Formats: sequence, C-alpha cells, structure tokens
Amino acid sequence: MCYTYILYSETLDKFYIGHTCENINERLRKHLSDHKGFTANIKDWKIVYFETLENKSLAYKRELEIKSWKSKTKIKKLIYNSAR
Repeated sequence: MCYTYILYSETLDKFYIGHTCENINERLRKHLSDHKGFTANIKDWKIVYFETLENKSLAYKRELEIKSWKSKTKIKKLIYNSAR
C-alpha cells in the first residue's frame, strides 16, 4: 500500500503534499529529521490527512492532482471532509 499525505506546519501556516510507499509515520519522522528540502528547517510538521492507494503510481498521481489545485481553501475542505 502507498499513501498520499498532507502535512501542516503551524509555524509556517503551510501545507506540504507528498506520497510514500513506506510506513507513513516513518516518512513523517524523516521529514522532521535533519535533511535538505522544504520541510527541513521547521520541526512542527504533523500529518493532517492521508489516503491509502494501491500503488506508487496512483499515489503520485493523487499528489499531483491535489497540488494542481493551488488552493489552500480546497485543501482545507478536503481535510475537513475527511474528518467527518
């Protein structure tokens, strides 16, 4: 199984959208560890949404679909509706 996920940083008030085929909590740990990249400097990222998909290709396509929205409002709506 693979995942498309959304992280949120309260410090930045920003979302990060990604996908992985590893354990989602392990992937979050890597985002919070010392590395280079968008999530590197802030350590308050948390998983606010995820979807389980059958394979890496589908997870990547879903990531690109969500990113293509370019809308914080639409992302917030996705997260809100999933919590219901």
